[in-house]
Amino acid sequence: MLTDTKAKAAKPRQKPYKLTDREGLYLHISPVGAKSWRFDYRLNGKRETLTIGRYPEVSLEQARHGERKSGFLCLADARAMVARGESPAAAKQERKAEQKIARANTLKALAEEWYGARDSARSKSWRENARRWLDQDIYPDLGSRPIREVKPDDIERIVRKVAEKRGPKSGQYVRRLLAGVFRSLPRALGAGNPARDLGDIIDLPKPTPRGQPLAAKDIPAFLEAVDRYPGKTATKLAAKLLLLTFTRKRELVAATWDEIDLDGAEWTIPAERMKMQKPHIVPLSRQAVEYFKTLKPLACGSNYVFPNHGDPRKPMSGTTLNKMFNEIGYGGKFTPHGARSTASTMLNAQGWSADAIERQLAHTERDLVRAAYNHADYMAERRKMMQAWADYLDGLCSGASVTPIRKAG
Repeated sequence: MLTDTKAKAAKPRQKPYKLTDREGLYLHISPVGAKSWRFDYRLNGKRETLTIGRYPEVSLEQARHGERKSGFLCLADARAMVARGESPAAAKQERKAEQKIARANTLKALAEEWYGARDSARSKSWRENARRWLDQDIYPDLGSRPIREVKPDDIERIVRKVAEKRGPKSGQYVRRLLAGVFRSLPRALGAGNPARDLGDIIDLPKPTPRGQPLAAKDIPAFLEAVDRYPGKTATKLAAKLLLLTFTRKRELVAATWDEIDLDGAEWTIPAERMKMQKPHIVPLSRQAVEYFKTLKPLACGSNYVFPNHGDPRKPMSGTTLNKMFNEIGYGGKFTPHGARSTASTMLNAQGWSADAIERQLAHTERDLVRAAYNHADYMAERRKMMQAWADYLDGLCSGASVTPIRKAG
């Protein structure tokens, strides 16, 4: 029988040779000195060889009776399989193949495929959030796990951790992101969808109400409250420009001067700043142009129309307008986003083309068939509508008898 001392002392020779142990087990020594435990046996009349493992990583005792571990067969295991008519060498190859598939189908590998198939069509904020959740929250814990081994308890643990760290809404988004990853997998992987099966396990707080659109009779009071606000002029003009342009708040506060063409009375918002990742043109009324001209010196050379007070290299905070709306008494009743619904509600009621209004709101056509054939941007009508809307607001505030603006026939 072989001893560990003999195995350790064995030197390479010009040709491969072996040191026999017992029951078909031996130590194979190559000409370069590599040593491995092997087991020769016969099965169905054919000779087969099982390579148990390299020495000294696998000791003599382990080669004989070693601990059971994934992909490892010791002599005792192999002899038992042969007695049952099974091939240890074939079983080892099957296990290695399964391990290779498992390594290729880890949660990280498959999540990266899922992300890569979607990132070009999604918004910048979606990409940034998804990357943060994947890289910082999901991969450190589950990234190397074979996808079939990820269980509902694993996902629930991640979701609750994210909810505690980043808030309940982020926790829900992580659960839905993982559900999307599992949903994209081929059925052959047999992974199911443990994220979907959890449902929304995190309770969200009640959303802050956006408020109702302002009625025409309430617009003068709102604008008077804006004028009385003791804050900065730029903040007050931002509120008025929301009503005049009905862009989204984040689109307005991050506007840069190179987007504004005062001579052409046009504001072009690039695709990367739009929710739907498409460039958007805002025709500017005479009133809006005057507001932008007033804002120019207030920007003090910043690239932003509404520079951040603490750092002019950054835009105004998105919460600045919300804070002003709250302080002038409109908290929970009317928010910056409400300017869009106010304009939309009134312009539709006054007879303007729904298509022109939707284009001006930068809404995506939900009817994809219609969108494929609808190439008109209604720019001429939108220019007329935006000027008429600004004049209408002026009329309301002047107290004059205002005739509802309507699309000319």
